[in-house]
Amino acid sequence: MISSFGEKLKIIIEGGSHTPEISACIIGLPKGEQINEDLIAVQMARRAPGQDSTSTARREPDKVEIISGLENGFTNGDTLKIVIKNTNTHSSDYDDLKYTPRPSHADYPAYVKYNGTADMRGSGHFSGRLTAPLTAIGAICRQILARRGITIGGHIYNIGDSFDIAFDPVTINESELNCLSQKYFATRSEAAAQDMKQVILSAKENGDSIGGSVEIAVTGMPVGIGNHMFFGVENVISSLVYGVPAVKGVSFGAGFDFAYLLGSEANDPYYFKDDKVVTATNNCGGIVGGMTTGMPIIVKAAIKPTPSIFKPQPTVNLKTKENTMLQIKGRHDPCIVPRALPAIEAAIAVAVTMLLKNDNIL
Repeated sequence: MISSFGEKLKIIIEGGSHTPEISACIIGLPKGEQINEDLIAVQMARRAPGQDSTSTARREPDKVEIISGLENGFTNGDTLKIVIKNTNTHSSDYDDLKYTPRPSHADYPAYVKYNGTADMRGSGHFSGRLTAPLTAIGAICRQILARRGITIGGHIYNIGDSFDIAFDPVTINESELNCLSQKYFATRSEAAAQDMKQVILSAKENGDSIGGSVEIAVTGMPVGIGNHMFFGVENVISSLVYGVPAVKGVSFGAGFDFAYLLGSEANDPYYFKDDKVVTATNNCGGIVGGMTTGMPIIVKAAIKPTPSIFKPQPTVNLKTKENTMLQIKGRHDPCIVPRALPAIEAAIAVAVTMLLKNDNIL
């Protein structure tokens, strides 16, 4: 199965959770961009499963093999293709799920759409496993953006009722973004990280899962990138971020809090600072009319609890057309938020690269 997105810069992701390999292509990257494979490995390690007791027991080396598009470490203008082997699959864990769809998984709509023929081992192409190639191509885009002064980084904002410290939307420390972008369980407060881990372990002990959200900042964006209406910055970023399974909400700046504000409270006043136009606040999250303002882009994404839980759940048997109960087996994350963060950062990196390409900056 294949998913694709983009025009001037296009990405293609192929494979499934239990296929021999998963892959991604990027078409349209500029020539002559140096790509450091060690920096790709850093992002892959952040997303990788099996790192501690708060994640799935599945372990994958997630070694990225670049099979085309690079010559002596530089992009050569050809399609850049990466491949990642799937080496730790337990397909038998999913034998009982062919006709008993898991609540809140893609099982049932996929069964109907593909007439029961879709490969649903490990959730197939609908699995979070497909964020591995997305993370890899995002790591490539990060390097291209960094050379143009654009930095992307984020943190876990909350898990359940445990919260980290929010970014100051006006003043973002790029060194902190780079530091957060190296961490697996990325929070601004170590105390928040420890509290969040306890929330996850508590859900795990009860055979359950827990959701949360992430906050990501993009700094260094030129003014005026993006278009009004259909190829705006929010449009493109949201489209890519929603490509990460389990994301159920995306907001920019004040987001849904705008619904409770007066215009005098919500507006971001302009002023000159060192001959540069900036805003005193950043409620709009660096985007107005679909275009960048030059202020930091601030994105939040809400991530639902992992649907695969070990508590018995009501479902149906599609073969016998009877109601039944489902007891899920296998290896599943009690909370996907820490591993989703680098994938969402990657999605934003790809989106920003697409926006620059569309405006002929790349």
